[in-house]
Amino acid sequence: MPAQATSLAKVWMINFNDARESEAAVIRRSAENGLSSAPTFPPGSLMSTIIDTFIAPPCHDEIETLYQDDHLLLINKPSGLLSLSGKNPQNIDSVHYRLVQQYPGCTLVHRLDFGTSGLMVVARNKAINAALCHQFSQRTVSKVYSALLCGHLNADDGVIDAPIANDPARFPLMSICPVNGKPARSRYQVVARIDQQQADGTTLPLTRVQLTPETGRTHQLRIHCQLLGHPILGCDLYGGRLLPGTEQTTRLMLHASELRFVHPVSGERINAHHAAPF
Repeated sequence: MPAQATSLAKVWMINFNDARESEAAVIRRSAENGLSSAPTFPPGSLMSTIIDTFIAPPCHDEIETLYQDDHLLLINKPSGLLSLSGKNPQNIDSVHYRLVQQYPGCTLVHRLDFGTSGLMVVARNKAINAALCHQFSQRTVSKVYSALLCGHLNADDGVIDAPIANDPARFPLMSICPVNGKPARSRYQVVARIDQQQADGTTLPLTRVQLTPETGRTHQLRIHCQLLGHPILGCDLYGGRLLPGTEQTTRLMLHASELRFVHPVSGERINAHHAAPF
């Protein structure tokens, strides 16, 4: 292993064992539960042109580089930072914008939502990007997220299997749509049930979970947790700030804590871990 990888052992373990996947009951919800199909609009119609008016507030947190070699970077993205710069000049700050100044030619292999923190792998050239993108497209990359959910889940583990579709009428929200949605499947595992003490003396019930997406749809974990009846704490799009005591939550409580892939040059199996900051 090259000298620059001396700190590698702190970040990942080689020859990882795949985590045991629960075979708990699959959760399915349909239109009878109030989940309607996403509307479709003809090209050129008013709703076929989506205008994103979101302006990201300044992010003062730094990107933490956990590992680097001549081929890739492994980073910890802070919450509140875009993965890619937006079209609006006010949204220029992003993971890519910052990294490309230090690593010219680097490209993002995948993205994390604005509010999500955690592990990302970044390619340092086009060839490595293509090789890593192939792993993602073949679903040989494994990701695990840590999250805090509103309320106490009854089951210790389970599977959420619910198709997700774009919903132009409610942009940027996505919709559960059994008819037009793309297959989406997520697993959850309860880590702990918590009663968080509030300043007013009340308690806020929360559940710490590990979430494993088997597909990679936009907002998949966020909308699947809402479907479960326990939205991710701090999620302003899917009900995570509606319950009493959740309104002042400072961030989305979702962190990419594990990332498994094969190094495209060395062939090593990478098992990267980074603990959630919450």
